[in-house]
Amino acid sequence: MDRTLFSEEHDLFRRSFRQFVDRVVTPNQERWAERGIVDREAWHSAGQGGFLCPWLDEAHGGPGGDFLHSVVVMEELAYAYESGFALSLHSDIVVPYIHRFGTEEQKRRWLPGCASGEFITALAMTEPGTGSDVAAIQTTAKRDGDSYILNGAKTFISNGILCDLCIVAAKTDSDPKNAHRGISLFVVEADTPGFHKGKKLAKMGMASQDTSELFFHDCRVPAKNLLGEEGAGFRYLMTNLQQERLCVAVASQASAEKVLSDTIAYVKERTAFGKPISKFQNTRFKLAECGTKVEVGRAFLDKLLAEHVSGKYLVRECSMAKLWQTEMAGEVVDTCLQFFGGYGYMLEYPVTRAFMDARVQRIYAGTNEIMKVIIAKQMGL
Repeated sequence: MDRTLFSEEHDLFRRSFRQFVDRVVTPNQERWAERGIVDREAWHSAGQGGFLCPWLDEAHGGPGGDFLHSVVVMEELAYAYESGFALSLHSDIVVPYIHRFGTEEQKRRWLPGCASGEFITALAMTEPGTGSDVAAIQTTAKRDGDSYILNGAKTFISNGILCDLCIVAAKTDSDPKNAHRGISLFVVEADTPGFHKGKKLAKMGMASQDTSELFFHDCRVPAKNLLGEEGAGFRYLMTNLQQERLCVAVASQASAEKVLSDTIAYVKERTAFGKPISKFQNTRFKLAECGTKVEVGRAFLDKLLAEHVSGKYLVRECSMAKLWQTEMAGEVVDTCLQFFGGYGYMLEYPVTRAFMDARVQRIYAGTNEIMKVIIAKQMGL
């Protein structure tokens, strides 16, 4: 599809980031997957190249680009079958909380390091007993003089091991009547006493992502690390989830495109019964269906990206994209994997990793069932 979304500047940025992927990402993917974590040096290198928080203004240490530069990063990592190097989580989901709701002092203190790779960030919402129901979190933050005392546990936290800064959602008002108005956000620095990083969790996919548990035991956080207003955390989370879900849709779309492209090349080379399997009607029909889904998804998503960059309120549409793109990617990757036969079950084949990576897209950033609830509400139902 001919895409008009990107400017010449974005195209130059894409070429530069693709070189970064070839130089830094691809040679290390196998080792990262085996270790379950990306080298910190890779984050520093990304910062030096201007690939972290590319939308961040120069006044706060950023490159001065826009969100479409971030889209380039998401797409190119997906095209490289790299799901664990969580640049988008850092740049486009976590750091925007500081940029949008932080004080000028907080921005000066943290944003330059976020852009340079000095600080790696994480977002701690999910708890052992609470996922999509953010209002039900149990982690507490009690005011004590010039500090807040945090107690609680978080789980499934991406960048949990590497993070230097973690935005933590905690209850500052435990009254059940104030479930939505009693949540606040805190920036917790990794060396804060009482903040403990738990075990790195073994997962089905996203092998190089350091997903972990986090624990807070009488963790004393300075009051100056409160992000925004006390009690406004739920509203802040809901506000930023539009972009988070859009990011998931972008990665899912790009993954489906890459897998389909590689599968088309494979079926032209793979032979059965004396001819390429691309010549069988089932192959042609199935891949025609996949191609149609991918093209429809791209048209919808590019339109949505243009509207998002222009500042439109798109909670319904971004929820639709998260729902549709992740379901579509799962279907396309599963269909394509079948054409690889037994090789599609081998981890050395990228399509196998893509299959495992695709499954979580329907779970995190709000399950697809929650997306349906949001969409229905936005439709007035």
